[in-house]
Amino acid sequence: MTTNIREFHIAVIPGDGIGVEIMDACLDVLQAVEAKTGGFRLRPEKLEAGANCYRDTGEDMSAEAFAKAGEADAILLGAIGDPAIRYPDGTEISPHLRLRTAYNLIAGLRPIKTYPSIPTPLGDPRAADIDFVIVRESTEGLFASVGKGTVEDDRRATETLVITRDVCEPLFDMTFALARSRKTKGKSGHVTCVDKANVFSAMAFFRKIFDERAATATDIEINHLYVDAAALNMVRNPWDFDVIVTENMYGDILSDLGAGIVGSMGLAPCAEIGETHGLFQPAHGSAPDIAGTGKANPTAMFLSAAMMLEWLGDQHGVDECKNAADRLDRAVDRTFAEGGLLPCEFGGTDGTAAIAEAVIGNLD
Repeated sequence: MTTNIREFHIAVIPGDGIGVEIMDACLDVLQAVEAKTGGFRLRPEKLEAGANCYRDTGEDMSAEAFAKAGEADAILLGAIGDPAIRYPDGTEISPHLRLRTAYNLIAGLRPIKTYPSIPTPLGDPRAADIDFVIVRESTEGLFASVGKGTVEDDRRATETLVITRDVCEPLFDMTFALARSRKTKGKSGHVTCVDKANVFSAMAFFRKIFDERAATATDIEINHLYVDAAALNMVRNPWDFDVIVTENMYGDILSDLGAGIVGSMGLAPCAEIGETHGLFQPAHGSAPDIAGTGKANPTAMFLSAAMMLEWLGDQHGVDECKNAADRLDRAVDRTFAEGGLLPCEFGGTDGTAAIAEAVIGNLD
């Protein structure tokens, strides 16, 4: 009897700086979890993109590589950028922003979670229970102006914030679906809309659409916060949040704050998803200051890969992928719960190789 094994083409973009190191470790971890689980096969294809690509070729990503990323079943990205390499207008290299727009990756899911034995800057014992998700709109908002801003006579610069119903309606529906899924796993299923509707008409429009879609999701409890109050409460009582949905720039800032309250950007994964495409990457940057030292924490890369496996399983009805995602998440939890491993950013000595080895060893 022949068993059909579902094969997935994964566009792998290591990028720049520590992106290359954590991606190599991630591919080793994925190979191990694939072998442990069975029932699916990943076929990675490495593509060049980022600051080094721009430096060497004059393009941040070739048209061929860009098209291949779109043809893949999923995109797995390490980290992109280098402050020393910039576009002529002074901004950093960012082809991943074009990937978001071209492939309609409207929802950036940024889980914020504490891990055992990892110190956090919050002294309250309830910090051990932090577990929420920021849903960042990823294609418009203030980022709609990327590459379109103007500087007039070296005296006046403008960027334009854009909010559209076509993006917000599916974004909010995806947010409520996420809250509903979390509710089945014992979470509150509570959604907070974060905006600045008291000042900006675009943000009032954002809130209006949120409330309209919330009226169709009566099983989900909702509330609203202005972004400044949300930032305050993310430090004061982050354990009260479950799902936050917000505009692109606000989500960019709040997700870094979230990573800070759980201890490190090295623990911050990200899934950027649309109806048919998904891109998965750690929320941190390329950290050129530690590139090549072996100190980079690959945990966020591994967790992003787990989100990719879960998404592939949901998209294609492959339970083995979802089982592999759960297995990888458990391995990360177990690795830190044991207490014998401490990443370099927390004052420990465990870098990329040690963490990858521990996670592979903890796969059940």
